Amino acid sequence: MDTMPLESGQYDPVPHIRRIVREDARIVFVSGNFNVVHPGHLRLLQFAAECGEFLVVGVNPDGAPGTMVPELMRLEGVSAISLVKYSFILRESPESFIAKCRPAVVVKGKEYEGRHNAEQRVVDSYGGRLLFGSGEVRFSSLDLLQREYFETNLSAIKKPREFLARHGFTLDDLKKSLSGCNNKRVVVIGDLIVDEYINCEPLGMSQEDPTIVVTPLESKRFVGGAGIVAAHAKGLGADVRFFSVSGTDDAAAFARETLDRYGVTSVIAADDSRPTTLKQRFRAEGKTLLRVSHLRHHAVRPEIAARMKSDIEKTVARADLIIFADFNYGCLPQFLVDDIVELGRKRGVTMVADSQASSQVSDVSRFTGMRLITPTEREARLALRDWNSGLVVLAEALRKKARADYVVITLGSEGILAHAPDAAEWETDRLPALNTAPRDPAGAGDSFLTCAALALCAGADIWQSVYLGSIAAACQTSRVGNTPLTQSDLIAEIDHP
Repeated sequence: MDTMPLESGQYDPVPHIRRIVREDARIVFVSGNFNVVHPGHLRLLQFAAECGEFLVVGVNPDGAPGTMVPELMRLEGVSAISLVKYSFILRESPESFIAKCRPAVVVKGKEYEGRHNAEQRVVDSYGGRLLFGSGEVRFSSLDLLQREYFETNLSAIKKPREFLARHGFTLDDLKKSLSGCNNKRVVVIGDLIVDEYINCEPLGMSQEDPTIVVTPLESKRFVGGAGIVAAHAKGLGADVRFFSVSGTDDAAAFARETLDRYGVTSVIAADDSRPTTLKQRFRAEGKTLLRVSHLRHHAVRPEIAARMKSDIEKTVARADLIIFADFNYGCLPQFLVDDIVELGRKRGVTMVADSQASSQVSDVSRFTGMRLITPTEREARLALRDWNSGLVVLAEALRKKARADYVVITLGSEGILAHAPDAAEWETDRLPALNTAPRDPAGAGDSFLTCAALALCAGADIWQSVYLGSIAAACQTSRVGNTPLTQSDLIAEIDHP
């Protein structure tokens, strides 16, 4: 999305609009008070956005008739709407702004049709159009969609107390372990992904063929993949350095800007032979209908990998924890993994890894000597080419092959199986999924890995670590999309009855 400045002083937005809008893009202009953005506003803005390519919204200043909420709060509310490409405080009459900006279309509410409109004369003078419309009634649930992104439903999370009793720790011990994550120096290495959620209204079945028909209501982008692992680590109190590769496109620009806003220091190598991995999810009524992935699988060019290695080596010397978040999209060729693992081993750095395989082949055992690996059952079986053994046998075989200290097999809605040493024996235990009503399972594994790894690095044992990781996954799946977890999120859940 283009820049939408929040400002309160004298400001002429027209030169800035001209700099950032494409020459062939039709500008559409809407103005109003926008005291509280409601479904009627959203319908009008949707109608306006469909009339061109670049929607500009002027928010009336304080003192204009009917304004009740401070102007910057109203401007911030409008700026948060993804349909709006640019918004500003309108400190002149609408017709004066229109005369300077010359938008292709000016949109007003249906209630103004048939009245005298001062904008009409100006629009006619340069061949523009003045349209009236309220749009279709689609947005009655848009506020609920926004709540899905940010609100954690703590009432859906159940904490099994018997697991705590079996392993001899309390909820207060968990909070102490969390505080130990503060200022840990973490290096995250892996594939950068941008996740886009496109919320739709289902219209029904096509009359021409057996196809479900939807219309998009709004879209929202999140940083995903190894990027959200880095953001989770920062939110949990760590000092984070993130290394990855991206394309040279707007998704990469979005990811860099977002990670910077989260406080993550990123070193992202640009590779013009690939797009930044973009995964789109089309959703309706709280369910994902379709996923579309824009990606390449080929390995990064040798010179890019060598530059990444050089950058990472400078940071590993001061690191407490290295997290490999591998999605098998070419960011982590084997020689780079081996070199970083060897350097981490020499430095005594705690290392953990996950190697995800949603549709492609992966092998988490290629990350040898890890403190913790967290494959799904399918990923464990892919690594071992074993489709028959029970989970405990599978976990022990994977531990030996990968030479890992701990293996946690994540089982989706069935929770996790943790396989860990206990003196001369090996102990295995199950922990059920803590969220009984997940809204979005995507991102559960990333949040589990990050939180469990940080807890281990902070000195917690494996049982406290997997419990904290499970709480993190439960909080993450209670909302839609990837929003970084914080210590306060987890403490709120730990304290929740």
